[in-house]
Order: sequence, then structure tokens, then C-alpha cells
Amino acid sequence: MKKIKVLKKFSFKAISVPAKISVIILMTIIFMAVFSDKLSSYNPNIPSGKALESPSAKHILGTDDLGIDLWAQICRGARVSLIIAFSTAFISTFIGTLFGLLAAYYEGLVDSVLMRITDMMIVIPDLPLIIVIAAFFSPSIKNIIFVLVLFSWTIPARVVRSKVLSVKKEGYIVASKSYGAGFLYISRKHLIPQIIPISMVTFIKLISKAVVTEASLAFLGLGDPTSKSWGIILNHAINFKGIYFTDYWKWWVISPLTAILLLVLSIAFLSKEMEVFIYDRK
Repeated sequence: MKKIKVLKKFSFKAISVPAKISVIILMTIIFMAVFSDKLSSYNPNIPSGKALESPSAKHILGTDDLGIDLWAQICRGARVSLIIAFSTAFISTFIGTLFGLLAAYYEGLVDSVLMRITDMMIVIPDLPLIIVIAAFFSPSIKNIIFVLVLFSWTIPARVVRSKVLSVKKEGYIVASKSYGAGFLYISRKHLIPQIIPISMVTFIKLISKAVVTEASLAFLGLGDPTSKSWGIILNHAINFKGIYFTDYWKWWVISPLTAILLLVLSIAFLSKEMEVFIYDRK
């Protein structure tokens, strides 16, 4: 239980400078997502100026080829991207944790069946198959989340299984079984508190993976065209003829690309910092 006590000693002052910056960036993006309608006076779906206006006091990030304010699109895109990322990470972590917990606890036939399913999903090249499946589904946020979850739950499943296999041999769990304790009681009292820290790390990593994968699908034209996610904005900009022969790319391409990079990098630093606190510090 020492590793869990370490989490209770966690404080903002104790983390590294890159992690502090990452927290600030992530909180800023979440703030943009929650208050996207308040942060811009323009509608992200309706033209509010001339086509391809450069950044100015009226349009701080300029406009696209339809005259739609890019700052309004970036704020709305933060909401869409975070909804997809957090939903995918939460569902994948829940399913993977359940699979890993059941496989490690019961072992035998249950373990063999669940782990063979997991192995089959792991060996399949995920991105090409995600692209193929996404092409057959209608481009909606729900379908994108479904496709991403389908290939993301295997990571927490493997990690949780390994952890439970080592923990279930502890004397207090063996004693609980000898007194008649069942799966639900042992999981709730002993196993789940042990796997929560590693599940949290996996959850954060899956957020980053979901952001990149969703942006990749949107960039390839397989995202929801009405969602205004950062990937959709980037796809729209790249498909504009002659984008790199003009100055338009300076605000139309860089703004969504910068948003994606900042979110992914901040999550990566936070994930690394959590691993340090959970596994290295005692």
C-alpha cells in the first residue's frame, strides 16, 4: 500500500517545471472548451468577415476561405477534441481494466480466452484498420469514439492483468479467499485500490493517443465535417488550393496544428510526471 500513500503526498509544488506548464496549458484548453461560446463573439459555423482575412483586432486568428472566424473555430474545436479524447480514454480504460481484472483473477480458461482476444487486437495494425472502419461508418462523433475505443482498450488490459497477477498472491488476499471472500469483495477492497494509479497513467496516455488519432482521421477526411474539431480545421486548410503559395497558412494551418501539439505535449509531460510519482518515489 506504500505506492498509494505516495499519491496522497502529491502537491503542485513538488512537480517539475515542464509538468506545471503542462497543467496550465491543459487547464487553459479545458477552459476554452467549456466556455467556447463566451470566448468569441462569432459563431464558428457562420461567416463573420471577409474570406481569408489576416489576424487583426476584429479576428485575432483571421478567417478561413468562407470568412468564418478561426478563433471561434479553435475554441469550439477544443470542446469537440476533448470530448472525443476523454470519452475514448475513459471507455477504453474501463473496458481494459475489467478485461485485465477478470483474466488475472480467474486465470485458466477465462484468462486464455480474454488474453487471446487482446493479443489478436494488439497484432492488428490499428491505424490502417481504423481508417478502413471509419470509412464505412457515418462520420459522427459517436462512431469516431467507437472506432477509437475498439483499438485502445488492449493497453490497460495488459497492464492491469500484470499488476493483478502479482498482487493476488499477497497473503492478505489469499487469507480473504480462505474466509470465503468472492470476486466483488476482493476487487473492491484489495485489487481496485492497487490498480487505480496505473489505470490513471494509462487513462492520460490514451487521451493523447485519441487526440492524435482523431486528428489523423479528420485530416484524411474521415471525421465529422460538422464537428469543427482541430483535425477538421486542419483538413479544410490543407485542402485549400495553393495554401502554401500564399500567406494564409501562417494563421489557417498553424493555429489548429499548434493547438494539437500543445495538448499532446502537455498530456505527455503529465503522464511522465505521474509515472515518476507512482513508480519511482517511495
